[in-house]
Amino acid sequence: MTFETFDHTADLGLRIRAADLPSLFADAARGVFATIVADPATIRCSHERTFRVAGDLEQHVDDLLFDWLSELLYAFESELLLLARFEVELTGEGLIGRAFGEQFDPARHRLEHEVKAITYHGLLVERTADGWQAEVIVDI
Repeated sequence: MTFETFDHTADLGLRIRAADLPSLFADAARGVFATIVADPATIRCSHERTFRVAGDLEQHVDDLLFDWLSELLYAFESELLLLARFEVELTGEGLIGRAFGEQFDPARHRLEHEVKAITYHGLLVERTADGWQAEVIVDI
């Protein structure tokens, strides 16, 4: 599990490193929610949600990451669903992700940033000597 943030004008960047692509996608999702909530450890993994995202892993892995993170952000925006743990399976048709979390509770959760959108600006997914790396800019 490795992700870090970096400043990017009025936005926030996430740099994610992982040994394999499923871990990269899971860590990127954790990074987004660590941007949203001040202390992700306060999120109880009492609910499970399955997400299916269609995409071409071989040709457009960056688009698949964008769509995955956008789906998760939409779940937060529309349902106030905070997510903390992710299991990702990549298939020939795209992605099946299981996410675990709970509804936002203002008594226990302090929001850190309002993430307005995942952006294509600077979006990068690449193989490295140690596995995979991604960079994602979120509009805050």
